Amino acid sequence: MSSHIIQNAFLAFASYDPDRISAVLTEDAEWLSPPGNAVAVALGTTHHMVGRQAIVRFFAEGFPRLFVRDLDVTFPTVHADSERGFAEASVQATLADGNHYSNDYCFVFEFRDELIHRVREYVDTARGHRMIFAGMPR
Repeated sequence: MSSHIIQNAFLAFASYDPDRISAVLTEDAEWLSPPGNAVAVALGTTHHMVGRQAIVRFFAEGFPRLFVRDLDVTFPTVHADSERGFAEASVQATLADGNHYSNDYCFVFEFRDELIHRVREYVDTARGHRMIFAGMPR
């Protein structure tokens, strides 16, 4: 049952629709990703989002500025119970500069009342930087 929460949440995130995204998060949700990760750096955002509004803003406004089309998230592995879950994910997309993005992630979730309360994101940050900043002068 909770694995469906994870999959439905990522469908909502990929929709860029603020109402759909808001509907899968608790009011006090948190999203923690690695400090200095390429997505946060490219968008000028924090790696630790606190509150539903901040997370909704990121996925509805920031995310589509970087991942402009062909966003595809697949889940080779998803395990969850009523309180916690994790998902291995492969993310593919076309970036704003036209380059291809492909990276693997692991997400650890905490649920409350069948909503996402906390996400800890793990990703190869060096790979992300190589793809997102490939065409930029150093």
